[in-house]
Amino acid sequence: MKEGVEISYILNTEARKRAPSGSLTEPFSLSVAESVRRFHQSFPQYDPTPLVTFTNRARNLKVANIWIKDESHRFGLNAFKVLGASYAIACVIGGKLGIPEADLSFHIFNSDPIREKLTGTTFVTATDGNHGRAVAWAAQKLGVNAVVYMPQGSSRARFEAIKQYGAQTEIIKGNYDDAVHWAAEQAQKNDWILVQDTAWEGYEEIPTRIIQGYLTLLHEALEQLGGKIPTHVFVQCGVGSLAAAMQASIVELFGPNRPISVVVEPERASCFYESMSINDGNLHKISGDLNTIMAGLACGEPGLLAWKILYSYADVFVTCSDSVAIKGMRILANPLAGDGKVVSGESGAVTTGLLACLVGDARYRKSAEALKITQESKILLISTEGDTDPDMYQKIVSGNAD
Repeated sequence: MKEGVEISYILNTEARKRAPSGSLTEPFSLSVAESVRRFHQSFPQYDPTPLVTFTNRARNLKVANIWIKDESHRFGLNAFKVLGASYAIACVIGGKLGIPEADLSFHIFNSDPIREKLTGTTFVTATDGNHGRAVAWAAQKLGVNAVVYMPQGSSRARFEAIKQYGAQTEIIKGNYDDAVHWAAEQAQKNDWILVQDTAWEGYEEIPTRIIQGYLTLLHEALEQLGGKIPTHVFVQCGVGSLAAAMQASIVELFGPNRPISVVVEPERASCFYESMSINDGNLHKISGDLNTIMAGLACGEPGLLAWKILYSYADVFVTCSDSVAIKGMRILANPLAGDGKVVSGESGAVTTGLLACLVGDARYRKSAEALKITQESKILLISTEGDTDPDMYQKIVSGNAD
């Protein structure tokens, strides 16, 4: 296992020097988060996802504490994405019907008169799996139609998981970014509504709503911590929406005393890391097949809004090899005695694998020191998905895939 591990990092030395910008962070304030969470709580399926304490693993790795927010339990959909998709779709519908965002509720959309008004309304998206499933589920619950496009090579299990919620689903030629562009073209051609978790010039309102939807995750975790504040937050980064939500929120909540934020990408799809490496203030796209087992993070083009937030305030950008995600999956599937088990897929487990490498592998001791990880560190990790590809999950955790 160790031979295949590769980790690189860039410190964003300007992040702590920048004063918070209202235009970037105010849309993700505590009051917004409370409104978003009230909406999610209105669903009959709502329950806070578990926050698992890895006491013995923390002792083993010589840090003070490790907490893992387990999103495999989110609304029965095995991933966190539904938080953003449901809130964004509800905001769009609410805007059409004149319902203020603060008043959004599942019960409103479940009424026959509202559903009649929504007849023929169609939302379209591109996905590698989890976001598309979330859009399909939310569309079904809120009484609208969904069309979902997936990139070439997408998992059959993830494809079928989307179709079961009634969405028109199709795999196209090309990678994830190609699927995003195709979905945008089809939205314009067919008068559909594009609900994508990445932003670009002229398309920022819906991605903002998606990022706001993810605030529920962090605010649940902080509530579950009961006043304990992490020193570090490790978060995965694909197009950057979840990482941006976490970053903007901790800036709003904690200001200069915020936890150190560590943004994690696959080395073969590291568009934020590469953009930071070029360091001209602009985002940069990576082309190619973006070949990584971390399908949920296989994105070559940073979201514009996410880039602005992370470039301004994120402390560290990290890339790592697929072997790091594999390591994390096996750690979570086989916990030390007394710690809870977490079923975590390739994208979900990469932060756990990264932490284990940084503090458990002598080759990365200097990296851990650069990230200010010490015996006093209290680290929050997000397991963003469960076994969204069950066959691959079993192969990896059983040791039959590397």
